Amino acid sequence: MANQTVGFAYHPSPPSVPDWLNKGDNAWQMTASTLVALQSMPGLVILYGSIVKKKWAVNSAFMALYAFAAVLICWVLLCYRMAFGDELLPFWGKGAPALGQKYLLGRANVPASTHYHKDGTLETGRNEPLYPMATLVYFQFTFAAITMILLAGSVLGRMNIKAWMAFVPLWLIFSYTVGAFSLWGGGFLYQWGVIDYSGGYVIHVSSGIAGLTAAYWVGPRVRGDRERFSPNNVLLMLAGAGLLWMGWSGFNGGAPYAANTSAPIAILNTNICAATSLLVWTILDVIYFEKPSVIGAIQGMMTGLVCITPGAGLVQSWAAIVMGILAGSIPWFTMMILHKKSTLLQKVDDTLGVFHTHAVAGLLGGALTGLFAEPVLCNLLLPVKGSRGAFYGGNGGMQFLKQLVGALFVIVWNLISTSIILLLIRLVIPLRMPDNQLMIGDDAVHGEEAYALWGDGEKYDPAKHGSLFTEQIRPNQHHANNGAIGVTVQL
Repeated sequence: MANQTVGFAYHPSPPSVPDWLNKGDNAWQMTASTLVALQSMPGLVILYGSIVKKKWAVNSAFMALYAFAAVLICWVLLCYRMAFGDELLPFWGKGAPALGQKYLLGRANVPASTHYHKDGTLETGRNEPLYPMATLVYFQFTFAAITMILLAGSVLGRMNIKAWMAFVPLWLIFSYTVGAFSLWGGGFLYQWGVIDYSGGYVIHVSSGIAGLTAAYWVGPRVRGDRERFSPNNVLLMLAGAGLLWMGWSGFNGGAPYAANTSAPIAILNTNICAATSLLVWTILDVIYFEKPSVIGAIQGMMTGLVCITPGAGLVQSWAAIVMGILAGSIPWFTMMILHKKSTLLQKVDDTLGVFHTHAVAGLLGGALTGLFAEPVLCNLLLPVKGSRGAFYGGNGGMQFLKQLVGALFVIVWNLISTSIILLLIRLVIPLRMPDNQLMIGDDAVHGEEAYALWGDGEKYDPAKHGSLFTEQIRPNQHHANNGAIGVTVQL
């Protein structure tokens, strides 16, 4: 035993373990990154591919797949440092590559995150997690990618895939990085004390507002798709939703940048709020439509996850239940009741209702964080010491106002930037598919179909296979409007 050598990985001081590295934090952050990445790939790829009509399954899944890959390359070439680098403007960082060995192996830091008192004295030092920059770059990429994919949910079933391919890098550069730097990277909203724990504004309000804006400029689906757009695989849809829910533990649990006491609070609150919201949404479906909807349950799960995100590690768990009740009822009302009565919302074809599940739920969560942010939990994490929600008195009323102003900035920026980007793209690429592609779907757009139902990959041809099937709208269709508008197939 005396002559036994110690493996290099377990050497007392290997060169790959500098003094500042915390192995536990690094391991957790890489795990959280993987969980968030799984929400997109394969989570939302599966969810999108199964929640749409069969003829759009491939196209919808591919839009998510493409966005995941394109965002990563843009992120390391330019966008990470626009969102988390040195300040260029109060709302934007200096873009630069995040690819060099020296940069990626050094200790992670967010340069503009230093916070000062009004008199100029230091209040909170620069945010410097105890792991390499490479870990932070990848973690933040997963957030950028899922934002882009969530936005895609508003334009499924008709956006020109070439226009989407151009839109992804442009929106990432000119919209996402602005919100990320302003609220997380040390920008003016961060310095002012606006709270966005893990992306209620940066991710969900921005994707919901940008998605609605994009849906307006791209235009609606064909009439048949708007009237009958039932999922092609409900069980697979649930699998995608399950990956999304479980991955949210990394989404909110990784936000403190460390395996500290804030992380498990955030994870517990995330699951409590999601479960509460799902149950409330389902109960409202049963009361109003007389039957529970699987799509409705997924929507309720989603709004609960979104609503808790701005304050996941900053509110007490009883507040997570309250937020879940409101997340399962207010977006339900805007989607199921208000949307059908609003002339403006009826004109915009938001395919998956991203405006309701993300913009409305994210705004609700940000406002409720301004009410329920608990002072002790805030002091564990936030750069502005003494932060608290209005429920706890003191300067809490001002915090609530800050939350509303922060949301307003994100909404206005995304409305303007998304519109400008799409109008510029429209000059060279049509935003909407031509009608012949819209009628056929995947086979016309990609030359591929999700299911080989008629033999060895061939598509159904009435002249060849005969008119075997007829579509008939279900009786009591008005009861199906809480989710899938189903179609019965009769021999």
